[in-house]
Amino acid sequence: MKPAKLLALLLALLLIAAGAGVALTWAPDRSVAELQGRWAAPPSAFIKVMDMDVHYRDEGPRSDPRPIVLLHGTSSSLHTWDGWAADLSQTRRVIRFDLPGFGLTGPSPDGIYSMDRYVDFVTAVMEELQVNRYVLGGNSLGGEIAWEVAVANPSRVEKLILVDAGGYPMTGSMPIGFRIAQLPGISSISSYMLPRSMIEASLKDVYGDPSKITPELVDRYYELTLRAGNRAAVSERFAQSNAGRDADNIRKVQEPTLIIWGAKDKLIPPEYAERFRQDIPGSWVAMFDHLGHVPQEEDPARTLDAVRQFLDKP
Repeated sequence: MKPAKLLALLLALLLIAAGAGVALTWAPDRSVAELQGRWAAPPSAFIKVMDMDVHYRDEGPRSDPRPIVLLHGTSSSLHTWDGWAADLSQTRRVIRFDLPGFGLTGPSPDGIYSMDRYVDFVTAVMEELQVNRYVLGGNSLGGEIAWEVAVANPSRVEKLILVDAGGYPMTGSMPIGFRIAQLPGISSISSYMLPRSMIEASLKDVYGDPSKITPELVDRYYELTLRAGNRAAVSERFAQSNAGRDADNIRKVQEPTLIIWGAKDKLIPPEYAERFRQDIPGSWVAMFDHLGHVPQEEDPARTLDAVRQFLDKP
């Protein structure tokens, strides 16, 4: 075969392969209307806060004077707390919601994802729900927001639950999805393409036992990532984040604090649990040997034992 014909054949094969790759990973945005039937069934509701229709769930007895408020992490949603909420709401009021840029709440209208804005957002949601004082818990990014809220508004937070929380400079290994989201210019491409296999691989990175990853779990993370605007918002959040900027403020936390950690966390290593314990007076660490970065999701029953003990303390 002549060189010119060989080159043309190779180019044609490359174009076919590229086209097949695009076809296999093509994933356009989905509207809230398309997603809410599966992911916002009752008791889900929507509330208007900061010009966003915030997806939230408010469960348990309204007579509870100190509701439990739970904040999820990056690229997650209020569903990460399903196990905890099902149990705790039998006796306590439990409030959880999708943060700006994630879940069905979707992107912030002004594109701002700073920590100060997240603190203001949480405070605004609680004011809209007319809840003045609460127990505040959070995982990963949600954990960082939780202690930042406690420092900014100490009169509102009665107790803190930090689950593999952020706040110190990052040293761990990021899941592949997070790494890709930080590549320059990637947001425009990822707005149309999203391999489901990448979501599955990222979940396996954050679970201590990857065998617990079910197709239904992958579906949830995958479909909510496709919510219109979320993929670009994740890239923006990483571009605007300044991990560790406020680490010195952790010493200002005065609320009784439970620190829950998965010993197999590769994103925020378990030694950070001890660092939080040293910086927050009187705090208590519950370490779970076989769990990863989202222990509340990976094993709700075991982690809840520590939560109940903590909540029962005067």
